[in-house]
Amino acid sequence: MHSALLRSLHSLPLPLLLSKRQLHFQARCSSSNSEELEPGSRGMELFSGLVGERVEELLRREENKALIEGLDEASRRVEKAREELKSVRKQRDEALKAREYMRQLESQQAEIEESQKELLEAKIMMEEAQKSLSSTFNAKTTGETSNNLERVESIKAAVISSTVGTLASLPISLSQATEFSELILHSSVVLISCALFGVTFRYAVRRDIDNIQLKTGTAGAFGFVKGLAGFEVANSLELSTDGLISSSVAGAISVAQNVFIFLFAAIALDFCFKMRFLSPFPIRD
Repeated sequence: MHSALLRSLHSLPLPLLLSKRQLHFQARCSSSNSEELEPGSRGMELFSGLVGERVEELLRREENKALIEGLDEASRRVEKAREELKSVRKQRDEALKAREYMRQLESQQAEIEESQKELLEAKIMMEEAQKSLSSTFNAKTTGETSNNLERVESIKAAVISSTVGTLASLPISLSQATEFSELILHSSVVLISCALFGVTFRYAVRRDIDNIQLKTGTAGAFGFVKGLAGFEVANSLELSTDGLISSSVAGAISVAQNVFIFLFAAIALDFCFKMRFLSPFPIRD
């Protein structure tokens, strides 16, 4: 503020600034020999003192109070502007720090989301693996259970066929056997043959239980094979007309007897299929 007043005073003429008392003081100081100062130094000191007094006089005047107050107000505004500038800079720095912090948070959030995605994929893979293992185990268990059930049904078919076939063959065995051991042997052969026939009949007919040609054809095939095999063992072929006729009749009787036995076994199995006492192959769930 004083510097502004000094600049305004420098523009005024020097005589206006100097009063008579000040000029007298200047003359007296210049004539004094007690001070050993250079002329330039004494002039500067004199001028500074005069200017200071003039400034104080100007400051005490009423018309300069408004100027002084304006200067004070301007100074306060400058200080306030500086404070606001500092505050703005501080806020800018804080905003930059907050932006950097937000960027770090976003980066961490992206990493967390990526980790969660990987965990979800791993969880899905684990669930699929568990389902695969469970389905494999269930399929294996189901397959083993199904195989066991099929074996049970085959055993049932063998038991039914062998029982009915053996009972049907008893009249034939009693008519042909001369000894008890021969009866036991013939019945044992029929029992084993009919047991095999029962298992084969179940697998051959499967679920086509209404196909009469298939059922009778299976029984006829077993009867022909067993009848011809038994005839071959029990008889020898004679190369004569009577021998050929006799062998043919004996072979036909043997085949007919065995076909009769297997037909009874087939009828019993078919009846059990239709009564649901025996399940055709394969078993349905």
